[in-house]
Amino acid sequence: MTTSSAPGKVYLFGEHAVVYGEPAVPCAIERRASVTVEERDDGRLSVEAADLTLDGFTVTWGADGPDRPDVDVPTPLVEAAMGYVDGAIEQARDAADRPDAGFDVTVSSEIPLGAGLGSSAAVVCAAIDAATRELGVSLPAEEVADRAYRVEHEVQDGQASRADTFCCAVGGAVRVQGDDTRRIADVPTLPFVVGYDGGAGDTGELVAGVRALREEYGFAADTVSAIGDLVREGEAALRAGDLEELGRLMDFDHGLLSALGVSSRSLDTMVWAAREGGALGAKLTGAGGGGCIVALDETDGAKTALDYTPGCEEAFRAELDTEGVRAE
Repeated sequence: MTTSSAPGKVYLFGEHAVVYGEPAVPCAIERRASVTVEERDDGRLSVEAADLTLDGFTVTWGADGPDRPDVDVPTPLVEAAMGYVDGAIEQARDAADRPDAGFDVTVSSEIPLGAGLGSSAAVVCAAIDAATRELGVSLPAEEVADRAYRVEHEVQDGQASRADTFCCAVGGAVRVQGDDTRRIADVPTLPFVVGYDGGAGDTGELVAGVRALREEYGFAADTVSAIGDLVREGEAALRAGDLEELGRLMDFDHGLLSALGVSSRSLDTMVWAAREGGALGAKLTGAGGGGCIVALDETDGAKTALDYTPGCEEAFRAELDTEGVRAE
């Protein structure tokens, strides 16, 4: 039996624009997904997921297995969750040259599913690492990241970037632009506060919506490019440890993302509550449409404001996690 974990992440800057070759800066946070695997000898795959903000499910698939778990939750989330685990196991089988290996898999997570905190990337990275080690193979974090990206690319119909999977695999703050992935050294302490509305956006639908806008309107394409320019300014501020400038740029980024139609009333409400509570800056994180916002605040003000904001189901501090995927 082997267990691995990987951190979730927030986007400091760059979601959506990263799909079009612009840079992005995601940061790993100290909330983790853990995957435990144990090899079985019948070649089948049994998966138990108790706390991915679903009602929990156990399902066995493979030869003669069911098509999907019978649970009362949105079909796209369940099918995506199954696709991520399936893909991760296939990558582990390939890495270990054990195409017929079967597994009992247990997934547990502190990261809300579909909320913009990298739950799928964390689960995929942890599953690949645990399953390969169960088969006697140890992969470097960079290879875990690459294989996890292939899984997300497949499940998300070719619309994934390397940002989430690379960040969850290597930890810390990273810069991603196309296939160029690197960790940013000497990052200051980042006092993140996360607000969660209890919902989840449909990543594929939101990415497709931005794509349609970008193709129809030149100013939407310019907005995507402007996010890329903002990321470059933000990376410089991050390296300089200028938290006030980071906050201003986070506010600006949220406005650009809102213009692209990926915010929501609940996200905007939480962003404004955090700012009015004294945050240096606040923005949505991830695909949008619901889920989470991230604020930068060294005081208790933003979290307190979010605690009393209607529609905010949970608010919590989320320190930068300098460790990526690891054995537990």
